[in-house]
This record gives sequence, C-alpha cells and structure tokens, in this order.
Amino acid sequence: MCGKFTAMASWAQVVAFSQPLTADRYEKSDDREVTLRVMNNIPVIVFDKEAGLRRVVPIRWGFPHPKDWRRPQPIHARAEGIDTTRAFADAFRDGQRGIVLMKTFNEAPDVEGPTVQHTITPGDEPALAAAVVWRRFELEGLPAPLLAFCLVTVPANELIRRLPADRMPAFLAAEDWRTWLGEVPAAVEEVTACLKTVEGVNWRMEQEQRAARPRKQKSTVSDPGGLL
Repeated sequence: MCGKFTAMASWAQVVAFSQPLTADRYEKSDDREVTLRVMNNIPVIVFDKEAGLRRVVPIRWGFPHPKDWRRPQPIHARAEGIDTTRAFADAFRDGQRGIVLMKTFNEAPDVEGPTVQHTITPGDEPALAAAVVWRRFELEGLPAPLLAFCLVTVPANELIRRLPADRMPAFLAAEDWRTWLGEVPAAVEEVTACLKTVEGVNWRMEQEQRAARPRKQKSTVSDPGGLL
C-alpha cells in the first residue's frame, strides 16, 4: 500500500488549490514537489465548522500505537466499514475527515522479498485528492494534543492490480469534496459513497530507480586515498 507520495512544496499552494479544486487557481510556474512519508506532518485540508470555511492543518500520518505514540499504527483505514470500525467510526461520523493532495503516489507489489517501489503519476490532473480520517489524541508526556490521520484505502484499480497489489488510496472526485469534508449535510451512506476505486484513468506507473552505490576502489600506491 501507499507509504510515500509527492505533494506541493508550498503551503500557500495547497491553500489556494483547495478553494476550490480548479486548474485555473493552480500556479504551474511555482510547480515544485516534496516527498512525504509515514510519520511526517502533512498539510491536510479540513472543514472548520465554527468558521464555516476550509483550513489547511499540519497532521501526522499515522495514528499513535497504543503502547508507544512514536510508532505509527495504523496508517491506513479501509473504506469498507470505516463507519463501524472502532478506530475510525467516531472520527468519521463526527466529520473529522480531510483531504491530502498528491502529485504522485507509490505502491509496491504484495509479494515476499525486498520492497520494490513503483511511482504512479496522474495524466493531465495537477493533483489527486486523497481521503483521510483524522483524530485528536491526548497523550501523557506531550504538551499539546497530537493530531494524526490515516489514509483511506479502496480496492486497487486495474493498473495497480498488475503489480500485483490489492489496495490503493481513495481519491475523491471534485464534486465529492464538500460531502466528504462535511460542508453540506449528508447521510453516512452518501459520505461513504464518495470512496470509490478510480478506473479508466490516464495514469503512468514506473518502477522507482534507486541510485546505485559507487563501488569502493582498491587503494594503490599511485592513489593511496583508501589507505588513510
């Protein structure tokens, strides 16, 4: 499953892009990317009910492990049963749902052996809107509550099943943003209906290339550097 993705480098870009998700508000001249992983604080678009507007808030990827908040567990939430699963149900029903913007995302085959990362790049879409559910944790030893989120997943589409892999992030259609964020009244069934497998997309998937380590050369009399 996805454990790494690239996103916009500028928080200002995320804010502008979230109001609303339209290409004409996206400044391609400032098109930079950063790589984000589990345990990073990531800009998450949420709906502030009291103010009646969207905000972008830094939230850690990965709920805290029950025995050690420094360890992330879980990091994913299955869309199937998200409204009844103990770890997510209250947050989901209370509207603690958010959106993370992804430029690309990584997947790896569900096979034994070394992890082989593959990068999925959307076709003409400037960014993908991934659904997340977040919670506030009051933890002993921390001066302030910990905000943490889990990435919502759905069954993999035809492209990602080729790896093979059986799950992928739940990407929201532009028209589903308001329902998912809780900006408009909606029944549980309407909210969960936003979590769909995206098929028939113009995405490209490539194996991630790792930089080769330079071979250590044997030291010689004419080049004694390795002897020092």
